[in-house]
Amino acid sequence: MAELATIARPYAEALFKSVPDAGAATQWLDALAAVAADAQLLAFAANPKAQDQQVFDVMSGAIGTTLPPAGQNFLRALIENGRLPALPEIAAQFRVLNNSRSGTSDAVVYSAFPIDAQALSSVSAALEKRFGRKLNLTVEQQPELIGGVRVVVGDEVLDTSVKARLEQMKVALTA
Repeated sequence: MAELATIARPYAEALFKSVPDAGAATQWLDALAAVAADAQLLAFAANPKAQDQQVFDVMSGAIGTTLPPAGQNFLRALIENGRLPALPEIAAQFRVLNNSRSGTSDAVVYSAFPIDAQALSSVSAALEKRFGRKLNLTVEQQPELIGGVRVVVGDEVLDTSVKARLEQMKVALTA
């Protein structure tokens, strides 16, 4: 079977070219991707007794908002072609295309403690200066970091956590 990224790429590119507002499309596409990541839904969609319209109704009802016509057509095409498992990867590649157009990148900030809005804005400004582009930050809490932050922007990682510093000390002492 072909790799998921290979399957997802043409769908993401076609959707990106066809929607007038990629920002709005990102919202409903992310919602669909979250629903499509559910194992029970994928099992239901793979069931030969389930009709395409039933799968469509379940998917569109589960996102809690009305899909625009482009979203409805896109979802129907994925269901008819048996590509629902690729939907999370399609959403990820769509986000990359949208970010490249707007000159931004997605970034995940892992922190040992919750970050308040004021601290997050200063961290965001420092990171944007460090990486040289506008960042769309999401924050995830990881208590095992002990302190500090770990930032992932694409394939770049900036780790200033206490855990990373302890690991560096361990390596230096055992060498």
